[in-house]
Amino acid sequence: MQQNYTYQATLAASEKIRWRVEDLIGGERQLDFTKPFMPESLVRIEKLDFLTSEEKRTLNQIWGNTYLSLFGLVEEFILPFVLDHARTQLSGDDYRIRAMLQFASEEAKHIHLFNRFREEFTKGFGEKCEVIGPGEAVAAEVLRHDPLGVAFAILQIEWMSQRHYLESIDDDAGLDPQFKSLLKHHWMEEAQHAKLDTLMVEALAEGKSQEAIGRALDEYLEIGGFLDAGLKQQTEFNLDAFERTTGRQLNDDERAQFTETLHQSARWTYLGSGMTHEKFLDTLGRISPAARQRIEEIAPAFC
Repeated sequence: MQQNYTYQATLAASEKIRWRVEDLIGGERQLDFTKPFMPESLVRIEKLDFLTSEEKRTLNQIWGNTYLSLFGLVEEFILPFVLDHARTQLSGDDYRIRAMLQFASEEAKHIHLFNRFREEFTKGFGEKCEVIGPGEAVAAEVLRHDPLGVAFAILQIEWMSQRHYLESIDDDAGLDPQFKSLLKHHWMEEAQHAKLDTLMVEALAEGKSQEAIGRALDEYLEIGGFLDAGLKQQTEFNLDAFERTTGRQLNDDERAQFTETLHQSARWTYLGSGMTHEKFLDTLGRISPAARQRIEEIAPAFC
């Protein structure tokens, strides 16, 4: 399948979607802690039948804090990567440089939005929920890899955000409207970022041999392994936050089921749902059919 994205059209679409952080959170725009934040199709916690409905809602909200916080974390390596890519194009196509700089500006805005969300969440939830990081260390580890491998990882993230909103969040009327509004506005801009990153991946892959693309895919998978290890640590943080908030001390069997369930749901949400997105696979297939086949073979472990 061929894509028909252009820098000019993507920039035009992006310029129609303008919102400010101050208009989305704070003041009268409060999170509603009587409602879940995340759809069950992403959190996958209903199977934890040793939890009460109230405890599941609390865990759902902890998961929601994790969800937006980790988006903020990954955007801390997306932002410098996009700026570095744009810097090499300063004398090129005007629409391309404007579109890439807009991309970077919006990622910086998203980081600001998610930082503000965490402040509001902590204030309303009453407990501070730890999140993996710091962002600078995560960015340094990811950005040391081959640029095409990093671009593959970013493309996966961009398409997964589209899938989450369109397939799981948009039609879920039971979610907190304020939290859902944050996700909607993030999705609106990420829809353009997915197109721009597709163009970026294709530009970085141009002229590379299949062997070089294969090596970049290896580095993409290294990044995925690094992020997966972080998700496992995040599961432990969420268990700690759950027990502190609810006062419930799980027994050994419950803790094992809790951590296994949350880790696998996080793997699906942050890795599998992007790795299996058809447009991510289409881009890989255009560049290297072997790369697509390899990801299709690996992805089920993260689903």
